[in-house]
Amino acid sequence: MSNPTPRVDGRRHDQLRPIEFIAGIAPYATGSVLVKYGSTQVICAATIEPNVPSWMKQQGVKGGWLTAEYSMLPYSTLDRKPRDISKGRLDGRTVEIQRLIGRSLRAILDLGKLGTNTLWIDCDVLQADGGTRTASITGAYLAARLAIQKLLDAKRIPENPLSDSVAAVSVGVCGGSELLDLAYVEDKDAEVDFNVVMTGRGQFVEVQGSGEESTFSQDQLQALIALSQVGLKELAAMQSAFLVKELLKSSSS
Repeated sequence: MSNPTPRVDGRRHDQLRPIEFIAGIAPYATGSVLVKYGSTQVICAATIEPNVPSWMKQQGVKGGWLTAEYSMLPYSTLDRKPRDISKGRLDGRTVEIQRLIGRSLRAILDLGKLGTNTLWIDCDVLQADGGTRTASITGAYLAARLAIQKLLDAKRIPENPLSDSVAAVSVGVCGGSELLDLAYVEDKDAEVDFNVVMTGRGQFVEVQGSGEESTFSQDQLQALIALSQVGLKELAAMQSAFLVKELLKSSSS
């Protein structure tokens, strides 16, 4: 690995931004979490509806479904971002990210065990400073897990349909150095940009990577994957500690 250049916020090249999870941010959702990756803040809410899409009924598909929506609030960026509804359509980035969130959660969810329910995941960006999609995935899992616990407690399903946890983080090459969890000031100038999604047991769900008007070597690719694993293992441990605390709190109330 190349010698890392100093980062604007003083972090090591392999150091996550300060991570925080706050439960119950959206009381009317079945489960919700405010996730913070440094200055990036995303509300992740999971709502369970006792129904499934019409296409599942028409095709006789058993089990439940999970779908995700993602949006950036107009005031989440330095320059006001118009709402998609004002343009009459979703922009390509929004569609790409909400599909990624859905794929990431469905990778660890046994839809057959979800029962005849739809799990809606809504991720709304309050403040954007890089890594909004990765923060959304990490928080969405937590919101989903809290929501599913309510199904279990109400005996609406007999067992937990989640087989693992899932989290995501960005890595990239900036100023010739491989960096973990890019803030916006790093992300906008990165020569190479990756988003990596991984389960708690270390299985990859998705790796998105590209050179931004640049190329990268096999050695850099391997270094970036290894760097992402450092951060993702930390995130999985944080998720586990958060859920132990929150599920214990709910069981004793």
